[in-house]
Amino acid sequence: MKKPIRKLAVVAGGASAALALAISPATAVPSTVWTVTPAPSPIAASATNTGNIVLSVNGIAMTCTQSTASASLFNATGNPATVASISAIAFGASGSPCTSVLGNVTTVATTPWTIVAQDYNASTGITSGYVGNVDAKVTVGACVFRVTGKASGTYQNSTGKLTVNSVAGELTVVSSTSCGAAVPVGAKPLFKGAYLVKKTGTTTIPKIVGSNP
Repeated sequence: MKKPIRKLAVVAGGASAALALAISPATAVPSTVWTVTPAPSPIAASATNTGNIVLSVNGIAMTCTQSTASASLFNATGNPATVASISAIAFGASGSPCTSVLGNVTTVATTPWTIVAQDYNASTGITSGYVGNVDAKVTVGACVFRVTGKASGTYQNSTGKLTVNSVAGELTVVSSTSCGAAVPVGAKPLFKGAYLVKKTGTTTIPKIVGSNP
């Protein structure tokens, strides 16, 4: 039985924790040329979550223990610059749905999403930027809402780890049905999680390097 949506208001009374993004120190001059290896570009890549993926709205945590994505990584010029296109992303899996205090959560993403590079730290091999063009419809019981925007993140060459850790105001609820005051239009969700990226069908970790020729 679906739990009454009015319980959202009770849960929403909890304070929402602010999620801090660990961004590597900026280089003196922003990178303008982005090179993805191994060549040739573009590179078909797949990603699997490491740890939980969490979308939090007004203190209501919606947690996925499984999430996968498919993407294409490519060379780019500019700052900011789009260095990857996420063609598909799934939250939850058969037998392992995303959950919340209100029951199971279904999320359907409208792709492509993008990975946008803004800075590169050569000493750590970390690119900082954000996941852009985020667009997803979330269903929790009778509540259905749509989230759009971007989510700050970093990519580490040594591990292939894409860490997503949005800050307040980057994502917005743009439509809401049967969610009451708990998830109104204009609410600012937070999205947190990490994925390990590999070239599709291999164990090869793609690398993103920014430079200033």
